[in-house]
Amino acid sequence: MDKPNYYIQYMTLAQLPEKVMEKYSHVTDADAKMTVEQEYDLGNRYYNGTGVEKNYEEAVKWYRKAAEQGDAVAQYNLGLCYKNGNGVPQSYAEAVKWHRKAAEQGDADAQYNLGCCYDEGNGVPQNYAEAVKWYRKAAEQGYADAQCYLGYCYDKGNGVPQNYEEAVRWYRKAADQGNTTAQYNLGLRYDEGTGVPQNYEEAVKWYRKAAEQGNANAQYNLGFCYENGYGVNKNKDEASKWYQKAADQGDEDAQKKLLKFQKKRGFLSHFKNFKIE
Repeated sequence: MDKPNYYIQYMTLAQLPEKVMEKYSHVTDADAKMTVEQEYDLGNRYYNGTGVEKNYEEAVKWYRKAAEQGDAVAQYNLGLCYKNGNGVPQSYAEAVKWHRKAAEQGDADAQYNLGCCYDEGNGVPQNYAEAVKWYRKAAEQGYADAQCYLGYCYDKGNGVPQNYEEAVRWYRKAADQGNTTAQYNLGLRYDEGTGVPQNYEEAVKWYRKAAEQGNANAQYNLGFCYENGYGVNKNKDEASKWYQKAADQGDEDAQKKLLKFQKKRGFLSHFKNFKIE
């Protein structure tokens, strides 16, 4: 399963005015005292090139100083630097180490990414039950990606007994926050009638939400609904429109549908298997 992109957190201090070097001009030797917040802030500035020349090695240096004093967000960002090999040799084991420190302090980003590490077996042996544990901690804090992946674990029976109703519950929480994969998978659950009563109108509703945000699988299935009159009136023009959007993203099934439209031949009916993107 592909995972959503990792990202560096930004905190309020990173939004301060641009006179950065004036702010830190007193830091001239190893004995100079900086607060943890200043160390974290300076790490962010070096990482993003805000007011200073971008320098991942310097970013790691300052993240580490703050992380070693227990700053959860610095620990998380240091973990990302190890995960991505920015400023340090790439090391999933070190990424897990720092993500765990932040996760144990309740940082939802770290909890989610630690779950991803267990899910994929990066830096730790693959362990779906541990993945579920950390996804759940982040999901209960309202973290949409974690809610989506927790739903997927229930959907597939990874680390928990398969339970479509629970899958739907977590997909809905993420979908309501605009998570496109959750919207698509929720649409599929309504389409197939697993975890909820079958309802093509609801399937179309959620496919459309995901499709309008560019989800190619949802675009394909929305086109299929228009082609065959599931949850909407049959409309070949609308079907072509959504197949085209999916085809433009490289969806081969959508490309085949368009070719058959052009040749005015019959249509093969099948829905694409759902997946986590």
